[in-house]
Amino acid sequence: MNIHHLNCGSVRQIEATYDGPSPAHAVNHCLLVETDSDGLVLVETGLGLDDVRNPGDTLGSDWVEMAQPVLAEEETAIRQVARLGYSPDDVRHIIVTHLDVDHCGGLPDFPDAQVHVLAAELEAATTEAPSFRYRPAHWAHGPNWVPYTPEPGEEWFGFTSVQPKGLPPEIRLVPLGGHTAGHTGVAVHEGDRWLLHCGDAYYYHRELDKDPHSHPILDIVQTSSEVHHDLRLGTQARLRELVRDHGDEVSVISAHDPWELDRYR
Repeated sequence: MNIHHLNCGSVRQIEATYDGPSPAHAVNHCLLVETDSDGLVLVETGLGLDDVRNPGDTLGSDWVEMAQPVLAEEETAIRQVARLGYSPDDVRHIIVTHLDVDHCGGLPDFPDAQVHVLAAELEAATTEAPSFRYRPAHWAHGPNWVPYTPEPGEEWFGFTSVQPKGLPPEIRLVPLGGHTAGHTGVAVHEGDRWLLHCGDAYYYHRELDKDPHSHPILDIVQTSSEVHHDLRLGTQARLRELVRDHGDEVSVISAHDPWELDRYR
């Protein structure tokens, strides 16, 4: 499988907390996975065409004021898929770590794709919307939801994992609790390594250092949006252990850190 790293929605500019990296816009780091037999798999969608064209209605004016999105149509997943030479219909599967506005805004751009999500997240989103984090415009088209309830069984490096229906074993859902009611990571095997997209389980690469450091702006966002503080911190502790013990087998990325995305580009 081949993985493309996409930024599907720049938001407010931030600075690193140490000398070296230049200030950069926080991103919506998405993956486009080319599979041998199951078409394209989009992990996260970022912001979609409707968000760019009518942000106040689809994203909500409060979220727009907070996030300060750039709203560039060329950053949408559908436009980037086209630039890679594909049709939107080639995206047969979408996996979302959760249904916050900036993670699923592109769903309407791929109406025929199967959308894989944890059942607890789907229930929370459809029950609570409209809200600051959940916007019903993103699923008003009636997505082909494929929900999952994690159960004890096959583990992935000590984490509970779920095999998405219709996808190869090289792609796994890895629940990472604390940020939302049904937040999950997405593991993809490429070559001889795994890549774990952690969604919003952490926001800044230094949070996974042996001596962790949070980002002053991003930390405000993640602490204000968490649904379970202790569970979120426990998830981060387990991710640090994963990096420490299996860093030669697994790479981890988060959704919004621009300097992580730069490393993969």
